[in-house]
Amino acid sequence: PRVCVVGSGPAGFYTAQHILKHHGGALVDIYEKLPVPFGLVRFGVAPDHPEVKNVTNTFTQTARSERCAYYGNVTVGRDVTVPELQQAYHAVVLSYGAEDNRVLGIPGENLPGVYTARAFVGWYNGLPENRDLKPDLSCETALILGHGNVALDIARILLSPLQLLRKTDITDSSLAALACSKVKRVWLVGRRGPLQVAFTIKELREMINLPGARPVLDPADFTGLESAVKDAPRPRKRLTELMIKTALEKPVEVQAAAAGAAAPREWGLKFQRSPQEVLPSADGRRARGIRLALTCLEGSGDSAKAIPTGDVEELECGLVLSSIGYRSLPLDPAVPFDSQRGVIPNSSGRVEGVPGLYCSGWVKRGPTGVIITTMNDSFDTAQSVLEDLQGGVLDISPSREGFGLVESILRSRGVRPVSFSDWEKIDAAEVARGKAAGKPREKIVDPAEMLQIIGH
Repeated sequence: PRVCVVGSGPAGFYTAQHILKHHGGALVDIYEKLPVPFGLVRFGVAPDHPEVKNVTNTFTQTARSERCAYYGNVTVGRDVTVPELQQAYHAVVLSYGAEDNRVLGIPGENLPGVYTARAFVGWYNGLPENRDLKPDLSCETALILGHGNVALDIARILLSPLQLLRKTDITDSSLAALACSKVKRVWLVGRRGPLQVAFTIKELREMINLPGARPVLDPADFTGLESAVKDAPRPRKRLTELMIKTALEKPVEVQAAAAGAAAPREWGLKFQRSPQEVLPSADGRRARGIRLALTCLEGSGDSAKAIPTGDVEELECGLVLSSIGYRSLPLDPAVPFDSQRGVIPNSSGRVEGVPGLYCSGWVKRGPTGVIITTMNDSFDTAQSVLEDLQGGVLDISPSREGFGLVESILRSRGVRPVSFSDWEKIDAAEVARGKAAGKPREKIVDPAEMLQIIGH
């Protein structure tokens, strides 16, 4: 059987890995629109979290299997359609993730000084489409809308001492911009309360321990929470206890301040505030602040809803980052898509109403969870493919040409795919450039330059 996977992030690679491992004869081809593989492991994971990127070693082993092939620089839906892939393969798995972001839907969100978390993360991680972002970091106060791990990542990158970032694979141009940054205060704002934050304890602890930055948590936000969290699941309980402890601690800086050596930077969490409008500067040319509606919570736990109370407050900030979630987009008119939920309708990864078509990862279940969540989800989809192969649901009696057919389609459209060994040349070039600068790698951010390196 010939199987094709669209997308080379964790969802795509874990799907391929599981099929190859549990079916001794399957051939898997992975298609990726960028020349370089690994999706959000390369472009989403924070540069100062190198250990999380170690999964690429496993993915590399999968790609080097003689039954697996990688074709980068191919945009499915444009260079080759999903129906064309279905003619070439016995099964097609869509694992292309979430390449858009949710919008705030408020006045002023398009003002200069307002960025999506997705674009900002893409900028410091070298995602080609965000390489020219040039965020304005000339203000003292930044405000991040959202209480997830991505919001904490951004806050940490904005406030990290440069010597910590210099040793990472952060891009050269974003390092230069951060070196000139005037940002010294970051507020993380959420619509709900401390019991509903979506970040995890590891990321919070890292933020609390960030050198040269002091946490500012209002003890009033945490009164009575110890009893409310008594019977909560252990991760939620520990996370809340850490916030309470941090809020109540008398900072060491109080003594230091007397000596004039207070922490130069600070960050804090603000709760029960919902963005109403980004406020323009006097000349209307850029963001100068934000108006927030104060909310009260109806219900409790994860299902609590934030209801505006009618009160508002304004906060001064010249940089606004919205970290309210990623969103998947429809890929091809031939594929059903639920635009309300931003997913492909499916059951256990089988796309509804289209036999032989599957999906895994964020486009299957929505943009939540960490790499391990995506791994389990992808194994689940791969299992569905294997069951359909074994149960004869997928007819493999007609032989399919796989890449042979796709190659002639691509050639007729002037598209040259990038192989995995091509990627390894780009990888070697990045590592060599990084070595010269004392970094694990210096990412190449221009696809034209990547193609030049491999002589395309």
